[in-house]
Amino acid sequence: MDDETAGVALVVASAVGFGTLGIFGVIAAEEELSIPTVLALRFALASVILWTILWSRGQLQIPSRRIVAIAFALGAGGYATQSALYFYGLEFMTAGMVAIVLYTYPAFVVVLTAVVHPDRVTPPLVAALALSVGGVALITGVDPAGVDPRGVIVVLGAACAYSFYILVSQRALTAVPAETLTAFVLPAAALSFLVFGAGTGSLSIPATPIAWGAVLGIATLATVVPVLTFFAGIAKIGASRASVISTAEPGVTVGLGALVLGEPVSVVTVVGGTLVVTSVLFIQREETV
Repeated sequence: MDDETAGVALVVASAVGFGTLGIFGVIAAEEELSIPTVLALRFALASVILWTILWSRGQLQIPSRRIVAIAFALGAGGYATQSALYFYGLEFMTAGMVAIVLYTYPAFVVVLTAVVHPDRVTPPLVAALALSVGGVALITGVDPAGVDPRGVIVVLGAACAYSFYILVSQRALTAVPAETLTAFVLPAAALSFLVFGAGTGSLSIPATPIAWGAVLGIATLATVVPVLTFFAGIAKIGASRASVISTAEPGVTVGLGALVLGEPVSVVTVVGGTLVVTSVLFIQREETV
């Protein structure tokens, strides 16, 4: 297998992995696991696994105190907020709908960037924003299946938090490899949920094999595996192509939601999701010009 084919396969694997997050999240909720419990275990287990892998490869680096502080803020603030809102959104909407609405985050990145650099706003970017908003409006206003306005607001909040996370992490990544930054972001996120869960008395131990399976699936298949395969894919085909291929993620979640959870998928859902993904492709194209 040549590098290009291997790179595409790795990024596809990453998209599939991230696409399972909502499915495992619904199963964990059905097993009556609280959000702090799921996310504390997710990030703690993922931290141990990632640190072990990086150490075994000789890639484990200790960055400067400044980078560690930034990583802590990213993990305990941006990534923790995004994850909490994502899982909270699953209480109101199907996993497929949550994945589609979350994928508006590139549009938020564009908006936030435009506030600082208004000269970067171009007609194609404006069109992309319109497509993204239109896609969400379509599935929210026309197709009530699996959609709750409260859930839309919550997941849009997750998308906004993720956009802040991306913009700040981009600055940090100029001084440290992505894998190293992630290795410090994950334990910071775990700590935030441990503290919050302990303070609210909402932490518990999974009591069934299914509950443990959901947690392990979230930590491995939906976190560590997609993170590492995405970085490996970028090394072979570049960030731009990898970002475009990763737009398969919401489609994977919609498909798995229908197959595994029996979630409804209507024509309007497909059209709305297509508009959101198309907007991402437009944005990626403009960023590479």
